[in-house]
Amino acid sequence: MENMNSRPLDSLNQSRGKRVIIELKDGKQLIGKLISFDIHINTVLDETEEHENGEMKRKLGTVFIRGDTITLISPQ
Repeated sequence: MENMNSRPLDSLNQSRGKRVIIELKDGKQLIGKLISFDIHINTVLDETEEHENGEMKRKLGTVFIRGDTITLISPQ
């Protein structure tokens, strides 16, 4: 069980190297392997796929996502 006193960035750090779902303000979802992030939640994903309305639209490879466009990050 996770430590209930952990900080949000600690939880995100545990997902490094694993697949995550990132939802953006425009409703799109990016699914890929979390490579890195910073204190602004600017994020780098690898093996990234863009999903919209539940279906895969395109493969993007390695992407950089500005933290201010992210509404949700979830481990897959």
